[in-house]
Amino acid sequence: MKPITNWTNQAEAAVQRMTAGGGVAGLAKREQLAGKSGREILEAMMSGELPYPPISDTMNMALIEVGQGRVVFQGTPEFRHYNPLGTVHGGWFATLLDSALGCAVQTILPAGRSYTTAELSVNIVRSASHKTGPLRAVGTVIHGGRQMATAEARIEDEGGKLYAHATTTCFVFDLPAEG
Repeated sequence: MKPITNWTNQAEAAVQRMTAGGGVAGLAKREQLAGKSGREILEAMMSGELPYPPISDTMNMALIEVGQGRVVFQGTPEFRHYNPLGTVHGGWFATLLDSALGCAVQTILPAGRSYTTAELSVNIVRSASHKTGPLRAVGTVIHGGRQMATAEARIEDEGGKLYAHATTTCFVFDLPAEG
């Protein structure tokens, strides 16, 4: 097992901040999201004001940083994420990358707009195990249009070693009126 790192401390602080603010896994109610930009929604999740996605617990990952057109997720692979070959399943990498890509797009959306992943391309270049330690996916928007947005992300370890990279195309749309 790798020693506790600065990244581990940062992730623990992010989770503590989120849960100390009352955050739990779940889904936000429509009225909780009303009037908030995509970035404000993510920041409210990070502070515990809004529930965070349940997939965060399942995949052992957390949102660490939010900026305009950029987010950082951190995950630590565990034995429960293994495939039959004895390494971390590709779906774990894809989930971490898809979260970073989509949330990077979310940061540029005004209130009343949302997105969904239309295309996801993942390249895993190095295997991981429960001994790998924390990995970070940094997602950055490439293009943010009215109907389509694209982003790229990389998963690296604390030393900068690349594990996977991905791109996405997201469909951007107006949220339907309540009803």
